[in-house]
This record gives sequence, C-alpha cells and structure tokens, in this order.
Amino acid sequence: MAFLPVFLLRAFLPGVLLFSACTQPPSESSSVSFADQRVRVAADSVGYSYHTATDPNGIGKYYYGRQIAHVMGHEGADWLERADRQQEEGTDLLLHELHLKPTDVVADIGAGTGYFSFRISQLVPQGKVLAVDIQPEMITALQQTAARTKVSNVQPVLSTVQNPNLPDNGVDLVLIVDAYHEFDHPREMMQAIRKSLTPTGRVALVEYRAEDSEVPIKRVHKMSVAQARKELEAVGLKFEQSVETLPQQHLMFFGKGR
Repeated sequence: MAFLPVFLLRAFLPGVLLFSACTQPPSESSSVSFADQRVRVAADSVGYSYHTATDPNGIGKYYYGRQIAHVMGHEGADWLERADRQQEEGTDLLLHELHLKPTDVVADIGAGTGYFSFRISQLVPQGKVLAVDIQPEMITALQQTAARTKVSNVQPVLSTVQNPNLPDNGVDLVLIVDAYHEFDHPREMMQAIRKSLTPTGRVALVEYRAEDSEVPIKRVHKMSVAQARKELEAVGLKFEQSVETLPQQHLMFFGKGR
C-alpha cells in the first residue's frame, strides 16, 4: 500500500489509530446517529450549532445535527488522481448518469485537480465547465492542466467558503463530489448554488453512503440520503432521485424547486 498523508489516513482508514483520541466512529449498524451525539448547544435559526468535536476529523460545527468535516488540503492532490479511482468509485458510470448535453454549463464544486472537470469538458464541447475551488493552489493546478492539455472550456473559479462565485441563472448542472460534507457554511453555499441554477438546472450531490457499514470511510465523511434531503431541502432545493449504481456512493439529484 502506498503511503498516504496523515489527514487522508485519518479520513479513509477508520481502524487506524494515529492518535490516542482518534477512535472509530459508531458503525452504521448501531443505533447511534448524529442527532444522538449530545450536541448540547441548540441549533440556531438556520440549523447551525457548535460543540466540542465528537470526531477528530470534525470541526466542532454542526448543521442539522451533522458534524462538518475538515477540508482536505491541496497536499492530497495526488490522491485525487490515483490510478484506481475509476475502479473504486465508478467514475465513468457517474459521468454517464449525469446525462449531460453538449451545450451544458457545468459547475464542478470542490474541483480540486480537475479530475471530473476535464473529463466533463469532453462531454460538453459547446458548453463549459466552471471548476470551482476555495484553495488558490488548486486553482493554479487547474490553470496549468488547462494550458498543458489545451482545453479551452474549463474555467477555474476561486470560491469563498460562503459563495462559489457562479453566475446567476447560468448553470445547468452543479456537481459536488465528496465535498459537500466539508463545507464550512453549507447553507450559504447551497443558497448561492441554487441561485446559480437555470430554471431546469440540477444539483448532483455525490457522497459516501452513511447507511452502508461496509463503506470503509469514517462517519464524518459520509452522508445518508435522509440527511442530505434535510439540508438541501432547507434552502428550497427539491429532491428528485437517488441513483444507487455507484460502488460506494449515493448520487442524489435535486432541482431548483420553489
């Protein structure tokens, strides 16, 4: 096994005890849920609450009872491009399930190195991909890849933690792969994302399945369909369907709603 940075081992190998306080979260087969983790500070009017982190990978901030995870840093860029990612995550199947049109404008939120951005760019030759990330180092990597590969329809966009800086009513599909659970301000981000959608625009949310104890990811890095619906419906997005054909992840679609 190749050596991974410590923060990646902590997130993706639940059984590895890297620190004495780093214990494995409750298994999905137990009755313990985020709502049962004794978040003693009442949620405010927009669903946030604050409490000592119940998991070393969490930031101590909760949204509708779910602890928000730390952001994976740019130091993990190589891991995003790992050779076995297609086999592990079924990334080709994911792209197929998006049913993109050649003219679509797609926003890849938390684009990182552009693993999905540059693959999507080939599927929307008359459209474009807005590759959004909060880390300047990732934006630089995206720019370098676009220049090296001579891809002209991938546009890197530097985001803030509250605003993805997308055009109003200008995006046909917003793709968020394994990044939403790390949003420091999920409500504000999703409000801005909803505003960016065209009337028929969709959000495709991809997260590791919290309901499946066989998925070898720590609990704070997983989400259930019920939790995702609670959070996204709170900002007016409308749940359409959950596609369960990926090996380890939910693919959930939401429309612009009301």
